[in-house]
Amino acid sequence: MANGQWFPPDWPERIRALADGTLTPVTPKRAATVMLLKDTGRGPVVHMLRRRASMAFAGGAYAYPGGGVDPRDDDRHVRWAGPTRAWWAERLGVDETTAQAIVCAAVRETYEEAGVLLAGPAPDSVVRDTTGDDWEADRAALVARETSFAEFLDRRGLILRSDLLGAWTRWITPEFEPRRYDTWFFVAALPEGQRTRNASTEADRTVWIRPVDAAVSYDEGELLMMPPTIATLRQLTACATAAEALAAAPGRDLTPVLARARLEAGEVVLSWPGHDEFTKHIPTGGAPA
Repeated sequence: MANGQWFPPDWPERIRALADGTLTPVTPKRAATVMLLKDTGRGPVVHMLRRRASMAFAGGAYAYPGGGVDPRDDDRHVRWAGPTRAWWAERLGVDETTAQAIVCAAVRETYEEAGVLLAGPAPDSVVRDTTGDDWEADRAALVARETSFAEFLDRRGLILRSDLLGAWTRWITPEFEPRRYDTWFFVAALPEGQRTRNASTEADRTVWIRPVDAAVSYDEGELLMMPPTIATLRQLTACATAAEALAAAPGRDLTPVLARARLEAGEVVLSWPGHDEFTKHIPTGGAPA
């Protein structure tokens, strides 16, 4: 039975164009996504959303809340708790300004798409309830880019809790894709008192699911996912609690994972270093195998 790997029909043609030099890769945009966890009696579950089938990128695939960096996320300091910007810069392999933007994107996108906010009025507190018309108006303004995340935090008197995030892995969209992202994946635990909801216009369904159950459904072809999603789910199966995942994050390798395409014995071989399960063999004139 085929698994649920997302594989667009135009990939073979684009891969061959990249291999023969007729396709120029676009520069990837910075992005962040968050694997939001909560504990249950059967182990942690992760919050996932299903992208609408009409979406140009990964339509119908299950993913985590996330999205691109807002350029305004790095143009001013935000109120900040947890590891310093310098610490995050070293951890993420970027400068301090970029580190702030990436962390802000992770927290902002989680709020925009799941209604969960990793911020509080003090360095050791978290907002307990983000429901209500006033919160929804703020969230909608963020989505529409009518206000920046820093402005939102300042007006609410909130401090971003960077200590509630753990950097887990980093993936870069393959060079042959027309939409490319340099994405940092984070883990976080659902704050006490808050609850998720489908706040994204890009998703038609959300679920809380054990990583092992999601992986089985992918293997059986029931859930469609991109390689980074199923790869991180398999990694999360080793964690017995959300706290264990957060504790493991600082020791994880953040070397970017970037798919490679090469010509070999009359076919194009598409592979992701360190992730052999995603390797595809594409005949020069046929479909992937």
